[in-house]
Amino acid sequence: MLDFENVRKVYKDFELHVNLKVEPGYITGLIGPNGAGKTTAFKSALGLIHTDGGRLKVFGKPAEELAPSDRENIGVVLADSGFSSALKVKELLPVLSHLYPAFSRQEFIRQCDRFEIPMEKKIGQFSTGMKRKLQVLAAVSHGASLLILDEPTAGMDVIARDQLLSLLREYMETDGRSILISSHISSDLEGFCDDIYLIHEGKILLHEETDRLLNQYGLLKVTKEQYAALDQRYILKTRKEGFGYSCLTDQKQFYMENYPQIIIERGSIDELILMMNRRDA
Repeated sequence: MLDFENVRKVYKDFELHVNLKVEPGYITGLIGPNGAGKTTAFKSALGLIHTDGGRLKVFGKPAEELAPSDRENIGVVLADSGFSSALKVKELLPVLSHLYPAFSRQEFIRQCDRFEIPMEKKIGQFSTGMKRKLQVLAAVSHGASLLILDEPTAGMDVIARDQLLSLLREYMETDGRSILISSHISSDLEGFCDDIYLIHEGKILLHEETDRLLNQYGLLKVTKEQYAALDQRYILKTRKEGFGYSCLTDQKQFYMENYPQIIIERGSIDELILMMNRRDA
């Protein structure tokens, strides 16, 4: 569906260099701190910026060879873009109809009502969360096979986020669809994504299936003495603590069976980001 193969984008003080794949039927998460390269990767996939190397394929085609009909088959939400604040929502209807032949006017209006998006109100008067909801509704309104969503739940309260993720799950009920999504809210991705990529300073540090990350990854809390005696074959990252060390592992069961005396906490996306981004391993 979407395939980055050694894709590079070079700026004066930043370089993106990634391998990343979104499989058909998958919801793939891209996580990392601000400035890690998430938005650059998304814009590369959409052809909004020129890349400096590697191969980028969308729907099995080189990105530069996509036809207009291929681009119409992608729904997009970008963190730094949106609709004109001077427009009313109802004024988007002819715009979306022109851009996307498959745009469903009736379904879009129905979803706006569902998410309490007023058709007569100017977009500039919306809250950040309402603007985000509107962007996502537009992205799913034309039957796209691929959604590229950069921080789609930003600015939303917990109820609105749950409603939006439910909408995206409904979207995925049709075979052959995929989503690439980023979010700073780890709980959204833990319960939503099939697999997750961790990006830092333009590089992919880790790719893992979400179920494996949550079930087999863990955080060992050990004293200096316990750390010295620890089999470190399955330790991915270590952080010094006041009590000793925190150690990230992808073989939690091994340490549970062989070191029953040590404290082992469940893995989480937040801990993964904190541990993998540390320089002082």
